[in-house]
Amino acid sequence: MIAKTRERTLKLALDTLSIEADALLTMRDRLAGSNADALVLAVELLHSCKGRIVVSGIGKSGHIARKIAATFASTGSPAFFVHPAEASHGDLGMVTRDDVFVALSNSGETEELLTIVPIVKRTGAKLIALTGAPDSSLAKLADAHLDTSVEKEACTLNLAPTASTTATLAMGDALAVALLDVRGFQAEDFQRSHPGGRLGRKLLMYVSEVMRSYGDTPKISQEAPLSEALLEMTAKRMGMVVTLDEHQKVAGIFTDGDLRRLLEKSSNLTDFSLKAATTSKPHTIPAELLAEEAIEMMEKHRINHLVVTDSQGALLGALNLHDLFAAKVI
Repeated sequence: MIAKTRERTLKLALDTLSIEADALLTMRDRLAGSNADALVLAVELLHSCKGRIVVSGIGKSGHIARKIAATFASTGSPAFFVHPAEASHGDLGMVTRDDVFVALSNSGETEELLTIVPIVKRTGAKLIALTGAPDSSLAKLADAHLDTSVEKEACTLNLAPTASTTATLAMGDALAVALLDVRGFQAEDFQRSHPGGRLGRKLLMYVSEVMRSYGDTPKISQEAPLSEALLEMTAKRMGMVVTLDEHQKVAGIFTDGDLRRLLEKSSNLTDFSLKAATTSKPHTIPAELLAEEAIEMMEKHRINHLVVTDSQGALLGALNLHDLFAAKVI
């Protein structure tokens, strides 16, 4: 790629991000002012909805509508997407008086939506419109209208939906986040709707399901020689060994990092005792906590291993980053 083309490519990419960022900031300011009451009303309508949230749009707005419907559904508000053209050929029967219909149209004059919206209104369903034209037909029909207008598209021709679709998507996210807070949606609710994939595993899996068992955890008396600790560490292949006191409670941890630091001081390991080389009071975690909390603890303290103990400090097992990777939690 020649230098001139490279510079233009980079400039266009940066300009696109700037235009879309400016559009979002403008919409935020508008939402804090003239559009504030409309947002509050929209959230109230969604919260009081006894049926489902039906999101609709065509073309690029249709793609955004699908994502908004998915976000509502995943955050505790039953929702689905309906194509406006299909709705006029039978799918409108899915909309009931207990539903809230969310219509997306940048122009506010989308023919397919304007064909079905009066029928939706006659069923008794409430209408929320997201448009870039406050004086449009769709905006005037809405119970709550949210202005997603942008000064210009990021497209160099000012034609392709870019900044406008970004603004509409962000407004949908704003509605969903405000609504989940009103509903009192919690992490455990999120878990129930996301049981699959890495996110589901991270939210649903407990330390007890990821950790090495007591038998598989490298462990040794704190009074044992360093050579025995190295043999135990090697045999259990965990990169560390837990030291136990006379009551079989966790006393410390000796890691491969500690070993490297010893070797930097002297190649003769007989010069050191295990107890002196051990890190006392290692970071521990209960088995009943979520694996996600183990990840947070490791990141916070910049460690690769956690010792799992009971409430009395007795060893139950251990886990490291490799275990979390193997379980596909991270």
